Amino acid sequence: MDIAVLIKQVPDTDEVKMDPEKGTMIRDGVGSLINPLDMNALEAALTLARRGGTVTVLSMGPAQAERALREALALGADRALLLSDRAFAGADTWATAKVLATLLDKTGPFDVILAGEKATDGETGQVGPEVATFLSIPFATYVSRIEASDEGITVRRTVEEGYQHLRLPCPCLLTVLHDLNEPSMPTLAGKKRGRRAQVERFGLDDLALDRSDVGLSGSPTRVVRIAHPKISRRTAFFGGKDLDAGIEQVIGLLREKALLQGGCRS
Repeated sequence: MDIAVLIKQVPDTDEVKMDPEKGTMIRDGVGSLINPLDMNALEAALTLARRGGTVTVLSMGPAQAERALREALALGADRALLLSDRAFAGADTWATAKVLATLLDKTGPFDVILAGEKATDGETGQVGPEVATFLSIPFATYVSRIEASDEGITVRRTVEEGYQHLRLPCPCLLTVLHDLNEPSMPTLAGKKRGRRAQVERFGLDDLALDRSDVGLSGSPTRVVRIAHPKISRRTAFFGGKDLDAGIEQVIGLLREKALLQGGCRS
């Protein structure tokens, strides 16, 4: 079974910054890591491949995304592909999915394509299903269990009502949740292999796509305004000898809002 894993290098959550003019994320000089849910997808791919098969990881991003791919190689992936070109910059989920699907079609075929349910820097959950749509293959989201057989892939989806069980033919695409597995840590031998292994690079000229199909030009959605939430609440702290006064103030506020009636019993 040949498996592809879509991984994304995302900024550390506490360091995310936005360009107010372009409406795009500022990634230069920001610490980064592999999107956590993509690590679950990679672990699932490595588990499936132990029955016989290969694992290919691919990512679209700036040159620094090579570090994420090398980490995946250190964990056991067989092949790493990097889509990096200034023409891809500013892509929304649609333009990103189109480029990823084009490379998957060029370097495949793959029996299963895996990805995290969503990325921490976007939270849309759109890229996986859009890739499947471009490739015209079935897909399942919110996957929390995977079983492979000669008939195809059986998955359990975690949905609001409980669990849903589906059987999909191969090829198919799955986006996974945290509770699918526990990602492994690389071994020393794996880290050495990850540093030495080749990362194959692809740009716009390697794909049968027009410049207007990719990046900001090929993105049907735009960020037109960025709003930062303002915290307007006023917090008061009481302790020590002021504690009783604080309790009385809280009781008074609760009564004022008709949330407390009568006296307060200790």
